[in-house]
Amino acid sequence: MNKLVVQNLNVGVDVGKDFLDIHIRPLGEYLKVSNDKKGIGEAIKRLRKLTVERIVIEATGRYEIAFVSACAKAALPFSVVNPIHVKRFAGAIGRKAKTDKLDAALIAHFSEVIQPALSTLKPENIQKMADTVARRNQLLEMQTREKNRLQIMPKTVQSSIKAILTVLKKQIQKMDDELADLIESCPEYQAKSELVQSMPGIGKVSAAALISYLPELGMMNSKQVAALVGVAPMNKESGRYKGKQVTQGGRHQVRTVLFMAMMSAMQCNAKFKATYERLVAAGKPKKVAIIACVRKMVVILNSMVRDGVMWEEKAAYCLS
Repeated sequence: MNKLVVQNLNVGVDVGKDFLDIHIRPLGEYLKVSNDKKGIGEAIKRLRKLTVERIVIEATGRYEIAFVSACAKAALPFSVVNPIHVKRFAGAIGRKAKTDKLDAALIAHFSEVIQPALSTLKPENIQKMADTVARRNQLLEMQTREKNRLQIMPKTVQSSIKAILTVLKKQIQKMDDELADLIESCPEYQAKSELVQSMPGIGKVSAAALISYLPELGMMNSKQVAALVGVAPMNKESGRYKGKQVTQGGRHQVRTVLFMAMMSAMQCNAKFKATYERLVAAGKPKKVAIIACVRKMVVILNSMVRDGVMWEEKAAYCLS
């Protein structure tokens, strides 16, 4: 394959739900392709003909994942960056105009000047991690059912139940080992895992679930991450009817993981325990109080990952 050799080629990609706007600097070349298999294929085909130093993709949610996966498979150097960093760069250089085409050019300029670290993410491992976490949860449910049976079934069949429990224990450990290997396979996963585990109540499995089910963690603002998880209060109103605020939608897998993590966190985390007790004392139902704590947890986790800081009790109070 003949490649166009131009030094220091930087590519900026502005990601939308339906389209990818791509700017190649300093060639000044602009591409707009559909954000689907066909369009991504066209973009990758063009980029592989160039000697690219870095492709910078602004994280927007999950819309960039297919393109990132394609870059990884094509062995193209890429970096997924926080939109906040690009926005700050735009302010620093006095860029105000905003269109998808100009945003792509801005991201390419950001790539050239800031030179963000290349990503070592393995997108296929995100799915493997999610599948492993899901399977581990299934095994835990089976283990609970067998333990319950052990309490009520006659002694004549208890040996069979105990044998099943032994197998389940080994399989759960196997899932834990696979999760550890997947996290260790990527420095970015490892760094994010260590960050979130510094918060009391978040363990290895919870960290793996957050990495696989919520890869956008650290890339959004507080309202966005709360809405994505499904713990942001929504007003329920219609005409003259004004109902209570409700939480709905979002990624139930993440919400379930954080709900369980919160139950553990309240035993060892003074911040969340105090928040929960204050809400219950104010008359809030216990479930509502827990969901409010989960919202606080995900907002703080998002800030920790965004800023690259470990949990500190005093610092966390400042984030209230």
